[in-house]
Amino acid sequence: MASHLGTLFRISTFGESHGVGVGCIIDGCPPGISLDQQTVQVFLNRRRPGQNEFTTPRGELDTCEILSGLENGITLGTPIAIVVRNQDKKGNDYSDINQVFRPGHADYTTFKKYGIHPSSGGGRASARETIGRVAAAAVAKAYVQHILPNIEVIGWVDRIYDIQAKVNANTISFQEIEASMIRCPDEYVESKMKEKILQAKTEGDSLGGVIRCVAKNIPAGLGEPVFDKLEADLAKAMLSLPAVRYFEVGDGIASTFAKGSENNDPFLLNQNGSVVTETNKSGGIQGGISNGMPIVISVGFKPVSTIFKEQKTVTKDLKESKLKVKSGRHDPCVLPRAVPLVEAMFWLVIADHLLRQISLNPKFLK
Repeated sequence: MASHLGTLFRISTFGESHGVGVGCIIDGCPPGISLDQQTVQVFLNRRRPGQNEFTTPRGELDTCEILSGLENGITLGTPIAIVVRNQDKKGNDYSDINQVFRPGHADYTTFKKYGIHPSSGGGRASARETIGRVAAAAVAKAYVQHILPNIEVIGWVDRIYDIQAKVNANTISFQEIEASMIRCPDEYVESKMKEKILQAKTEGDSLGGVIRCVAKNIPAGLGEPVFDKLEADLAKAMLSLPAVRYFEVGDGIASTFAKGSENNDPFLLNQNGSVVTETNKSGGIQGGISNGMPIVISVGFKPVSTIFKEQKTVTKDLKESKLKVKSGRHDPCVLPRAVPLVEAMFWLVIADHLLRQISLNPKFLK
């Protein structure tokens, strides 16, 4: 059962979309890290539903409970368990469609794998499962910044459908992004994105797009040179998110159209005598190991599968049918709420590789 992520900083998530609750268990967080319920809640508040007209209206506060692993606001080094109880469950919204395989969803594949799947919502395939990941990421960030307080991870909506933003990854701030209802800090493009989302919502349709994310002040040396390359673990983490369809680091696919002389990052010495690169086409990772430059990634999301248009499908008793969803609470575009998810997966990978590097070379940060 693949509900785990990480090697030393290891998390497990649990729960279904319309079950009692969802959450996570974090194993491997070192002792002595400051952490409390509010730290986790701040993370969860950024991904919760019902934030505005551009997201699902499901009315969940996503209030977390920390069940273990802390004493007086300090981690004990023991497993940390966090749960969020589902309050606004409406399993009846699925009563008229639970006998068919919904196009684009995991209903059919889950049924073939287990011989059963939840009768309401997407179960483990639902985006509600990501609550556990985001809660765990709050712990990961607390650990990473306890060791390296200057590390930042900042994500934003880079594209929705065919509307592309222009954002400088080197200068963008968290505050600029959060000032936008859809987390796109390009004001001119943001208005066009909003119009497109509301148009799709009115038409009963949905939109996909791209999230861009940058991690700043990452030290050189994180990552393994073969199977656990830093970009490979980032790719696995991002591609494990619901609705994600592609991942790029640095120039990504654009580098395949370049010559070596165009694509290489020349090395220089900065004013402090540290090694830097003149450009950052490699996105801060070379040979699977961070090089000290900002790590820049792009994560592509498909349109939300639940739409309010008639579609062809097949029933569980293998009869061709047609499906038109009549009710339900779904995001017309998942991108605005997915920004904290991408950031969360980034924090989890960084925490794991930082812990692995320190265990390999205790003098790494000295």
